[in-house]
Amino acid sequence: MDSKKEIKGLIINCDQSKEVVANCDHLEKDKPSLSQHDIEKLIITVRGEQVLIDQDIAQLYGVTTKRLNEQAKRNSARFPSNFRFELTKEERDEVVANCDHLQSLKFRPTLPFAFTEQGIGQLSSVVHSQKAIERSIVIMNAFVAMRRFIVQNAGVLMRIAHLERHQIETDEKIDKILDKMEERSPKLLPEQIFQSGCVWDAWSYVSDLVRSAKQRIVLIDNFVDDRVLSMLDKRAEGVTATIYSRYNELFMTDLKKHNEQYPAIDFVQLPHKNHDRFLIIDGKVYFMGASLKDIGAGLCAVAEMQMAPENVLELLK
Repeated sequence: MDSKKEIKGLIINCDQSKEVVANCDHLEKDKPSLSQHDIEKLIITVRGEQVLIDQDIAQLYGVTTKRLNEQAKRNSARFPSNFRFELTKEERDEVVANCDHLQSLKFRPTLPFAFTEQGIGQLSSVVHSQKAIERSIVIMNAFVAMRRFIVQNAGVLMRIAHLERHQIETDEKIDKILDKMEERSPKLLPEQIFQSGCVWDAWSYVSDLVRSAKQRIVLIDNFVDDRVLSMLDKRAEGVTATIYSRYNELFMTDLKKHNEQYPAIDFVQLPHKNHDRFLIIDGKVYFMGASLKDIGAGLCAVAEMQMAPENVLELLK
């Protein structure tokens, strides 16, 4: 069993309502009187046991945490492991994560101790003060009330636990289904051919190519228009875009207006007319069987070439 999951299962979240186990609202230091309800807010469950953390007990008794643990250590025979035990680092971190008033534990150089109901009963005999005796009685009554509550509502708590387990199982099944769907979903193939009229399929395929770019996109195409600008705007932030094409006054006007509002797309005039079209995505070169603006209108193919982009760009000079 995964240790982290086991710890989470054994420690009740302290911000839950009393109906589950306990809240961990901060106990006011200057509160003139202490009610049983105040104690119940501090009781948490660790390793299947209802406990109070040494820091909380020390505050209730009006002593330092160091003195409390020293007294328990001097009388170790009175505190077997089922009365008092030291939290592991993982348990401490879980308690800190779930109990706002115990946040200071993460800065404490030593691990905290947890006292069970029997341990609280022994403390009143080793911490010699009237306040400790009075508070121990209130604490013991709180433990009894919490235990009675759990017994009386065992059926409800079991149903809640069952629902939680069922939800976890359902989430796991959904994750498996989503993983299968992802495995079987269409992949971005290195080559694709489109039948005449498959305009959307072709446009969608090239869009995915554009979105996949991490650094640069270079389009080499004699015939471009504003649709090409819309396509290149699908690229991720920080990815450069350059168009190599023939000069066209209408397109240059569109490009100027585009660059005034959106991330700039560079334009390089081709020195001569080219027959084929190419799309460079980072370090890959794709042969385009049709101009990008007309992709899918007629039978065409898009295929990845085994050639370095720099070799293609060098041939344009």
